[in-house]
Amino acid sequence: MSKKICVWLLATFLLATAFFAEAQQPEKVPRIGYLADAGSSPPQAFLQGLRDLGYVDGKNIAFEYRTTEGKSARRPDQVAELVHLKVDIIVADGTGASLAARKATSAIPIVMTSSSDPVGTGLISSLARPGGNVTGLTSVTGELGGKLLELLKEIVPRLTRVAIALPGPDSPASKLFLKETEAPAQALRVQLITLWVRGPKDFESAFRVATKERANALLVRVPPATFSPHLKQLVELTAKSRLPAISPARNWVDAGGLMSYGADQNVNFRRAATYVDKISRARSRLICQLKPRPNLSL
Repeated sequence: MSKKICVWLLATFLLATAFFAEAQQPEKVPRIGYLADAGSSPPQAFLQGLRDLGYVDGKNIAFEYRTTEGKSARRPDQVAELVHLKVDIIVADGTGASLAARKATSAIPIVMTSSSDPVGTGLISSLARPGGNVTGLTSVTGELGGKLLELLKEIVPRLTRVAIALPGPDSPASKLFLKETEAPAQALRVQLITLWVRGPKDFESAFRVATKERANALLVRVPPATFSPHLKQLVELTAKSRLPAISPARNWVDAGGLMSYGADQNVNFRRAATYVDKISRARSRLICQLKPRPNLSL
């Protein structure tokens, strides 16, 4: 066999071996860091959205779930853990979680499931051109305050004093909601009574304040994820106090509350899954483009 034929066969063998080895390498499973204020796993609507797109937890996608359990001071440490684990994407449930994630990293893509005012809080530059590493969805609940008051006014024509249950003065979403609701409240000649409700331990005291201030209706603006396990208790206290109440979260009605008006958060969770899919696909294409090819020159 001539030397030229031997070289040709060797090159063919090396080329076939290289491509076979490359084909045998398993695809990298994207790891998603999920940061929330309650729960033990990502919401079912989010997981279903991923399943609809072909993702199965433990098979072609993996999760690192972190929850503050309603303690916002824990967010920085939990985000730091996700960054240290080098997750591919961080999904942040709410404005507070999104702000903590953005502060912790400018390299890892962040998908926010909802935010009352992403521009005003500095999460993004604009809705048209977010810029940076943050994208996702907004619930614009801050602008709903006036509509919620109007609906209460229809139920209680002599409405004069409305108590607003908010998660805390340090919450950007709370500040925005209160600010956006003040002007329509004045137009409706309704006085607002602020109730800070950080958790179930504040329920009883909040209703005592509402009673003392002679509130004749209640507007519940607390994070659905954080308060979901305790909404039934909150609904029962509302009924006991004989206060007609409204919330922008649908799970308020599911728990037995009077009425709600606002975006369906489950829709946001399902749409957030599409952002995760798009980012994962874009990262996979980039990795393939940057992947070095074996040098087979002889």
